[in-house]
Amino acid sequence: MNNKFDALKDDDSGDHDQNEENSTQKDGEKEKSERDKSQSSNKRKAVVPGPAEHPLQYNYTFWYSRRTPGRPTSSQSYEQNIKQIGTFASVEQFWRFYSHMVRPGDLTGHSDFHLFKEGIKPMWEDDANKNGGKWIIRLRKGLASRCWENLILAMLGEQFMVGEEICGAVVSVRFQEDIISIWNKTASDQATTARIRDTLRRVLNLPPNTIMEYKTHTDSIKDNSSFRNTKITL
Repeated sequence: MNNKFDALKDDDSGDHDQNEENSTQKDGEKEKSERDKSQSSNKRKAVVPGPAEHPLQYNYTFWYSRRTPGRPTSSQSYEQNIKQIGTFASVEQFWRFYSHMVRPGDLTGHSDFHLFKEGIKPMWEDDANKNGGKWIIRLRKGLASRCWENLILAMLGEQFMVGEEICGAVVSVRFQEDIISIWNKTASDQATTARIRDTLRRVLNLPPNTIMEYKTHTDSIKDNSSFRNTKITL
């Protein structure tokens, strides 16, 4: 597990290099088969709670992404840029991952951590996300680590009380500010989005006048931006 996180700390490129072509198609197919078996095996191990561990209601996956600011991104290049850290199924497995991860406040550059339910990619176009949106809170520097921890613990502990509406959460580290967001499935369900907003205020202990913004993923796809042109709600 440590090796995965060490790789995250050292990798600034954020790009995946495609495997070089093998000398024969047979060798390539064999390599792919072995890789798929390995990935499948790792996945099975990651999502099963261990003996005497405390299972979560859902399995979750940590992701990491980093890109060069100002470089235009397409959905394809973004998908290549997000790296899966690992999946966990219990409280204990979560802490084993989390204890080895760099805190958001110590990340540099244009970086994001994503924590989503297993099977949901942190992408607007994912089937679970495409009709949804996200609440956005912009933070001054120095607050991201605490807010991120409070947010994901509330999410794992099912404190939002909105059934299966929550898809995941993201912390986005930028040069002048950091941004926390939580994604839900149904942007048109105003009662649910309001409950998520109010719970978010409570678990992050936000002042009453904190500016919160909601943006649908449909709008994000239209303007190719996560945070621009958002609707402000106090």
